[in-house]
Amino acid sequence: MRDFDPAAAFGPAVAARDVGSSRGDEQAAVDLLADLARGDSALEFAIGTGRIALPLTERGIRVDGIELSTDMADHLRTRPGGADLDVLIGDMSTTTTGRQYPLVYLVFNTIFNLLTQDAQVRCFENAARHLTDDGVFLVEAAVPSAWLPSNQYVNAEEVEPSYVVLDVCRYDPATQILDENHVRLDAAGVHLGPISCRLAWPSELDLMARLAGLRLVDRWGGWEKERYTGEGMHVSVYGR
Repeated sequence: MRDFDPAAAFGPAVAARDVGSSRGDEQAAVDLLADLARGDSALEFAIGTGRIALPLTERGIRVDGIELSTDMADHLRTRPGGADLDVLIGDMSTTTTGRQYPLVYLVFNTIFNLLTQDAQVRCFENAARHLTDDGVFLVEAAVPSAWLPSNQYVNAEEVEPSYVVLDVCRYDPATQILDENHVRLDAAGVHLGPISCRLAWPSELDLMARLAGLRLVDRWGGWEKERYTGEGMHVSVYGR
């Protein structure tokens, strides 16, 4: 996607929409993450507006964060308890906190926001750098086939009397880049929400983990440890 800048993709409008938004599985995610953190601490890559981090702190876990978007971090700091979190502005593939944690986690497909294989490998290396000897790195993402009915498509996500939301996508199998634009048509006009992602299958992520000195410990098909079937989503846990 020409002129797409990942650093600017999560600006004020996106950050404002993210506050209070819900996918529906946040509580299950927090339950599993709290167990993996073992009552200690955790580091969230791409912490955003704190959708997971804030309820995790309510479980007694100290959560630090790394976030590329200053707008997302600013919104996090305005939420109850958000100012108490230690959040660094930077790239999750290179920025370090100087601490180690029993849990580092990266959720909601955000590994795909790194647009090259090298950057995704560096993300695994950075996670390993932050882990205690017995710590784990958790990655939650969609299986690419769940997003790709074909290499080009338009999906009517919402059709209402006053507005329509379309998901317009084009996938390049050579680069594994999915260019996507959420288009809302309403009485006020046309509103665009562009994003690019580099999709990767779990097997490729496993190889990235090995390059970082990690190995697959567990893989489930959801936050409640459902059996992984190769469809939908995966929750993958890596350790040394």
